[in-house]
Amino acid sequence: MHTDEYIEKSLIIEKNSDAVTLFGQMDGNLKYVEQFFDVQIVARGNEIIIQGVPGDVKRVNKLFEELIEIIEEGKLLSSQDIKYAVKMAYEQNGSHVDDFYDDIILVTFKGKKIRPKTLGQKRYIEAMRNNDIVFAIGPAGTGKTYLAMVMAVANLQKNKVSRIILTRPAIEAGENLGFLPGDLQEKVDPYLRPLYDALYDILGVDKVQEYLERDIIEIAPLAYMRGRTLDDSFVILDEAQNTTRNQMKMFLTRLGHQARAAVTGDITQIDLPSGQSSGLKEVQSILNNIEGLDFIYLDKSDVVRHALVQKIIKAYETHEND
Repeated sequence: MHTDEYIEKSLIIEKNSDAVTLFGQMDGNLKYVEQFFDVQIVARGNEIIIQGVPGDVKRVNKLFEELIEIIEEGKLLSSQDIKYAVKMAYEQNGSHVDDFYDDIILVTFKGKKIRPKTLGQKRYIEAMRNNDIVFAIGPAGTGKTYLAMVMAVANLQKNKVSRIILTRPAIEAGENLGFLPGDLQEKVDPYLRPLYDALYDILGVDKVQEYLERDIIEIAPLAYMRGRTLDDSFVILDEAQNTTRNQMKMFLTRLGHQARAAVTGDITQIDLPSGQSSGLKEVQSILNNIEGLDFIYLDKSDVVRHALVQKIIKAYETHEND
């Protein structure tokens, strides 16, 4: 491309500490931006110089303006937060990054602010706000279960529901728990432990135990939902790829008045016996045109765990498609 097709813009950052936050270690954040946009970025003191094709220069300039404004407001941005913002700007062709950082769903007992970190997560949160039943389908690490938990607690705290019910199919034990040693709690805890862990992170151990004792929170295998009507509750069905068609129908028809549900699962990780179809796979075609219900599909770009997790998911996808 001829140099006369390039333009240049520059930004001045008032405080050294803000510049350090924005640039990242050894200007790592700036180099990350260059991977997504046809620009070259030069940092000189507190000045950023952006050179490249006009469209990308304008988008990157707008991104930096929004990030600088967020930092100047005293909001803490990690290097990972900035990388998420870069991806948002790239995928949305200039998304308003501050919309994400202002969308605080809940503050944990430790003061941590929970907000969506990817476009997929943003769509997921909006779907749970606007629909009574939401299906979230995607790989591990995309926040499917954790964000459902956060929304459930937020609804409880706002008195929109009076209970939270968390359930999983205990597929590893075939839902036939009688042969396992110990009482009921000891039998089912290994399958439900991830749900406890998420709650402890959001509410703290003491509050979770209090809610469990008062029956405000219930955690149980899917088999124990049969025959019940779940009123005034936020219900989460986790690992839903391991439900059969009948189990999925049973769960969805338990919902009563003022109930909301989030159904989460990864259809690439089905553990059902050979020959049994997944209720989560089937429900996509059965319920795809019902108002008040939504399907959200997350992918590897929504993974918010260790950076290697995205690469691992991509490697498996490549291997399975060969």
